[in-house]
Amino acid sequence: MENNTNKTEFDVIIVGGGLVGASLACALASAAPKVELKIAVIENYAFDHEQQPSFDSRTVALSYSSREIFETLGLWSQIEKLGACAIEEIHVSDRGHMGLTHLRAHEQGSEALGYVVENQLLGKALYQRLSEYKNIYLFCPASVASFTTDKQLVEVKITEGDKEALLSTRLLVAADGGQSFVRQQADIKTRNLEYNQSAIITNIACDKPHNNIAYERFTDSGPLALLPLNDCEGISNRYSLVWTLKNEQVEKYLAMDDETFLAALQQRFGIRAGQFIKTAKRVSYPLELMRVKESVRQRLAIIGNAAHTLHPVAGQGFNLGLRDVASLAEVVIQARLQQEDFGELYCLQKYEAWRKRDLLQTSLSTDSLVRLFTTNFLPVVVARNMALLAMDMLPGMKINMGRQAMGFVGKVSRLARGLPLV
Repeated sequence: MENNTNKTEFDVIIVGGGLVGASLACALASAAPKVELKIAVIENYAFDHEQQPSFDSRTVALSYSSREIFETLGLWSQIEKLGACAIEEIHVSDRGHMGLTHLRAHEQGSEALGYVVENQLLGKALYQRLSEYKNIYLFCPASVASFTTDKQLVEVKITEGDKEALLSTRLLVAADGGQSFVRQQADIKTRNLEYNQSAIITNIACDKPHNNIAYERFTDSGPLALLPLNDCEGISNRYSLVWTLKNEQVEKYLAMDDETFLAALQQRFGIRAGQFIKTAKRVSYPLELMRVKESVRQRLAIIGNAAHTLHPVAGQGFNLGLRDVASLAEVVIQARLQQEDFGELYCLQKYEAWRKRDLLQTSLSTDSLVRLFTTNFLPVVVARNMALLAMDMLPGMKINMGRQAMGFVGKVSRLARGLPLV
């Protein structure tokens, strides 16, 4: 990887060097030497900067298909070494009601349903791999000032401190998050649905081992998830907590001292995981469902949170973005092998069509879960609890649900099948 290069012509420019953008750069670069691409990554923050939003103290729940993608790219061993905690079982329950079900890895013939990794560790592994590729050029910290598109190229003006540079590319990829500058400048419209909910996120510790079990507990204010974490700095039995609350409740819970917060959490969750004994700093994020009305244009593709954001109830946000990465990389590399121009609209529409089913199915199922489990309408309450109980007794239903949780939805990419791009 080279910094501050004077080269201005690139095959692909990726705006956003977070988890999704960095993953795409690594995926495209992995096709060398059979397919050589010049790749530029433009990122606002230094990769070790505390304000780098992708590499903060939050965690991601990697589905098994995401693990397969990273393994195919040669990244998984480093991610695992830095700290990936396997999810071997998911316990799903409805607070105050009898419905519950268990999803277990061995029922899927797998060693894990997924893995929990802290963002900063995943970012560290990706940045290390970026630095190993000579055909990736990093502009960081830098920002896009403007861009113009014609039939053949996109010209991108960037600023690095007090300097400006003009870059050109066949394909511009927006991976710059939910408030995407590229998406807004291209005037690409979105469909937005506000949930009037926010997620409080922190790490907590319990008085007994987690045994690699993740919990999803539905409450009247929204879902509450506990995801198992590896030991860290002498603290064991750790979980990542994602607690969904109504917006008007959030400040109250953020303002609580640790003891009061843990007592409130215990009251809402119960004692299945043990007694909560320690909590880290708490932060909150507003929740919404967002999808772009068009994810591609001539020489432009929108991926990750720039294209879609989900409620965290099913933990599919980053996984959906990583499946974008695997699909787009495959389309680009296959087009190059067939001597096609991968920036042409007809080519990018292959990517858009591929991703349509997964995006629709995942966003609809996530939204349906939120709506189904936040109503107190008695017939719905009875129906959802019967469904949970039935799922626990019917292997076919559990296998289908487990496969979706593992990220195998629709057409599966080469990377997720363990096959290199070339």
